[in-house]
Amino acid sequence: MATVLIPVPARDSDPSEVAVSWRVLTDAGHEVVFATPDGKRATCDELMVTGAGLDPWGWVPGLRRFPAIGRVLRADSAGRAAHTALLDAAEWRSPITWADANLDAVNALLLPGGHRARGMREYLESTVLQALVADAFARDLPVAAVCHGVLLAARSNDPVTGRSVLYGRKTTALTWDLERRAWGVAKVARFWDPGYYRTYLEEPGQPDGYMSVQQEVTRALASPEDFLDAPDAVQRSGRVRDRLDDARAAFVVEDGNYLSARWPGDVHTFAAALATKLSQVTDSPKLS
Repeated sequence: MATVLIPVPARDSDPSEVAVSWRVLTDAGHEVVFATPDGKRATCDELMVTGAGLDPWGWVPGLRRFPAIGRVLRADSAGRAAHTALLDAAEWRSPITWADANLDAVNALLLPGGHRARGMREYLESTVLQALVADAFARDLPVAAVCHGVLLAARSNDPVTGRSVLYGRKTTALTWDLERRAWGVAKVARFWDPGYYRTYLEEPGQPDGYMSVQQEVTRALASPEDFLDAPDAVQRSGRVRDRLDDARAAFVVEDGNYLSARWPGDVHTFAAALATKLSQVTDSPKLS
């Protein structure tokens, strides 16, 4: 058994990336420890759980309970089921603090994402978490990052070189194509909150997509060619999600002990890849 540390923000993490990862890892026999800013139970992005509030009538109290566009944008049935189960899990209800997270006590680090600015910025901008991620890379622990979790890794600098821990590595992350298309739908459907699907918006003078996950991650890499996207049009479409028994829609990049994925549609395959990697580790004192 291995122990996986999953730091999350106090609110607005993606429910699929958190809950499906937890379910796949624990079903494989591994232990998960959650960490939050203050050691209190976190809350995932409820809009991504229910879909309520992602339609043009989403601001109307009675009508928002009947999502249409929201049914497409929200977590799929597997993600929602995993999230429901997660809410009752002891490890979710009793997290540790980010500051108390100890890599000596774990075998791997998993960085989920989320996009809603109000909750995700604290996570992405945390110097505590950035130092934790840099330490994990220095120890060559397995590190798995998905969606905006890759952005946290990209912002984490090696204290020796001063460069991102992703410098010289191959990675994927939420692509600008996926981010732009979801934002295009959400900013019309949720017209009273048009920035909902973007964590950071471009400043005047910055080109289109400059503050997207893909472009910021790419700026941290040794070469733009080190950012990889899925080769298949169906995988790139964002219309099909993977399942535990069907990885055809998924795209996961492995570079040594580092794993990365793009979005919730990759998360079953992503978490299963980490579980497999952990099962291959034989020299850790935490494994039994």
